[in-house]
Amino acid sequence: PRIVEPVARGEVDYTKGNRLFRGESWKVIPKHRYLGNSVLSLMTKIASGYWQVADSQSGYCAISLPALQRLDLNGIYKRYGMPNDMLIKLNICNFRVRDVSIRPVYNVGERSGIRLRKVIPTISWLIARGFFRRMVEKYVIRDFHPLIFFYLLGLTATPLGFVSGLWLMIHRLFVGPVAPTSALFAAFLVISGMQSLFFAMWFDMEYNRDLR
Repeated sequence: PRIVEPVARGEVDYTKGNRLFRGESWKVIPKHRYLGNSVLSLMTKIASGYWQVADSQSGYCAISLPALQRLDLNGIYKRYGMPNDMLIKLNICNFRVRDVSIRPVYNVGERSGIRLRKVIPTISWLIARGFFRRMVEKYVIRDFHPLIFFYLLGLTATPLGFVSGLWLMIHRLFVGPVAPTSALFAAFLVISGMQSLFFAMWFDMEYNRDLR
């Protein structure tokens, strides 16, 4: 009932259970699942724009009729990544989402067939694709926002800086000294790239502040 009530009252369009709010979660949830869920939750925050939600893999949810009618249900990912894909597409349509604390229940006789080695790479790729789709649809096609430039700069400069720094380190170890300006340039790329990413995330967080 606690999950359904906010939707039934019209306060939000989508609610989902969050097992990570409770203090006993770390003790109840298997450690590998807890850590895997936390990583995917962080990635989903960035990809979906719902920075207030966690426990992205929770299957306990409720959705309003207008949201159901607006979403293309046949186009939503059908397997373990469904909650992640759902959140991304809800944000594209500017629907309000809220987490509801629920009690984690494990070790009651069920046996999961999920293999994290296979699931995490698959879901990570799904989340990455959803992120870029949301950026294009929400901040380029539907309503332009300059945060797209910050993300582009950050996603370009940061890896270039790390690769340049790694190459300079290898050159220094196996060949000889490197020019100080080269090292400074690599550091500049990393610093400016990370700063751009943080600014983009902050802009995204502010833009979606009312969707809760």
